[in-house]
Amino acid sequence: MSLVINHNLMAMNAQRNLTEHYDRLGVSTRRLSSGLRVGTAADDAAGLAIRELMRSEISSLHQGIRNASDAISLIQTADGALQVVDEKLIRLKELAMQASTGTYNSDQRLIIDSEYQAMCSEITRIANATDFNGIYLLNGNLSGDPVNDHNGTGLQSTGPLKIHFGTSNDSAEDYYYVAIQGASASALGLGHAAAVRANGETWELQHAGQTVSTQGLAQAAMDAINQAIISKDKIRANLGSMQNRLENTITNLEIQAENLQAAESRISDVDVAQEMTEFVRNQILTQSAVAMLAQANSLPRMAMQLIGG
Repeated sequence: MSLVINHNLMAMNAQRNLTEHYDRLGVSTRRLSSGLRVGTAADDAAGLAIRELMRSEISSLHQGIRNASDAISLIQTADGALQVVDEKLIRLKELAMQASTGTYNSDQRLIIDSEYQAMCSEITRIANATDFNGIYLLNGNLSGDPVNDHNGTGLQSTGPLKIHFGTSNDSAEDYYYVAIQGASASALGLGHAAAVRANGETWELQHAGQTVSTQGLAQAAMDAINQAIISKDKIRANLGSMQNRLENTITNLEIQAENLQAAESRISDVDVAQEMTEFVRNQILTQSAVAMLAQANSLPRMAMQLIGG
């Protein structure tokens, strides 16, 4: 190479190598400090797109787990209230049994009936008062056919409760319906309120379960109470099976989220050992390029010595 003073090609080459190694050192520093292999789209455009989709799926799965857990809490609230109703029904059966024997007179049966009606009123109060986050559970608002009676287009959904836990909107994979039949005394066919049909017509006074004021009505009430207990148990059994499904759903969602997180990590996260090796390599090359640039910048002095000589 000729000794010239218009250009210093060796210094230019050293400077270009220095810039390249310094840029790579900066990338390694950014990756090690952030923990991300893909920090910008320039690192891996396709990987970035896949990672962002995975991150949205992971966040949705975690929210789905919380949704299912909230649904379990709702179901447990309803089941707890029905457990109290169960105690009231047992007491009603005991009162009907007491009033059905011939050793009590009419006045005493009226006293028994007063407690009977009070128990029925308490069952209705529990059904109307049991709520979860402002959603009333046992008053019949959540009853009906899950597919046909649910309507979520308004500000307030109506019909069975829709529990969404999946990342899409597929009825086979992403949500359940929780339908809870009414558990008031009238819905169970007990007490004075049971004398009115849903269409407003009135049953006969002798409707079973309405009262225990006479021996015959008390005896008939026992069968009605048995049917009420069966109806209540069907509600609880349905809630229990739905709770078991949701618990299994949570387990499955946790497994999905865990594996998807692992896949996202392989795309997005930096391999610290590998990147640290690159960091040291680029650091050495940068230091070497700086030293060589200093040497290359000193070469034109040789030409000055010739001119001065």
